[in-house]
Amino acid sequence: MQGETISMKKEKDNWYASWFNTPYYHLLYKDRGHREAALFMNTLTNHLNLQKNDSILDLACGRGRHSKYLYKQGFDVTGVDLSSESIEYAKQYEKPKLHFDIHDMCLPYPKKFDAVFNLFTSFGYFENEIDNLRTIKAIKEELKPNSYGVIDFLNAELAIKNLVPSETKKMGNIVFHIEKYVEDGYILKHIRFNDNAADFHYVERVKALTLEDFELYFKEADVNLKSAYGDYKLNDFDRNTSERLILIFN
Repeated sequence: MQGETISMKKEKDNWYASWFNTPYYHLLYKDRGHREAALFMNTLTNHLNLQKNDSILDLACGRGRHSKYLYKQGFDVTGVDLSSESIEYAKQYEKPKLHFDIHDMCLPYPKKFDAVFNLFTSFGYFENEIDNLRTIKAIKEELKPNSYGVIDFLNAELAIKNLVPSETKKMGNIVFHIEKYVEDGYILKHIRFNDNAADFHYVERVKALTLEDFELYFKEADVNLKSAYGDYKLNDFDRNTSERLILIFN
């Protein structure tokens, strides 16, 4: 476990460890589509032919939105995330078949599952390129034989094409000023706001990975890409029109 401790300490210095641990992150994104997420989970679990009581690892689960829904659908769910605040919040919902744990997704979780889900663009954050590959390899280690991993990523090519450089969002009493741009192969989002006379500034940084980038990871990790879909209804991926890049592999 010493290696895991060192790795988690390293990751806690990165932007996602601090930003995801704040209440402002959850305030800014509180209007995410819960109905759309539920429909996607139904479509995905049916597509993978998952059965009641099958085990699912929700990798980078945040506060457990998808984990809780999957549990209610009859699955045995483990949600893991690096954010201690998110996991502390999620633990209030734990049940005999719904568990939450702090975990670095670059490392294999010490259990095997019938499916591993990495949802809502929770990939490509790392400072070191090798950590993206380490995560793919970890997912492979977490899968039972003949089971599937799923990465739900943005279609980076379309996201860059449709990038809105500047926008303002008011959530509650806080006005978030958001700037987006592309730099060194990453999509960056600067988030600035003031609360109680204090100024805050956070940066989201996601590598603009394409289907071809993932194919290279999969080849090096010795996993097989089964399907690439472009939306939550699992229509075929089209790099010119699809909002998402949803990859199913084993």
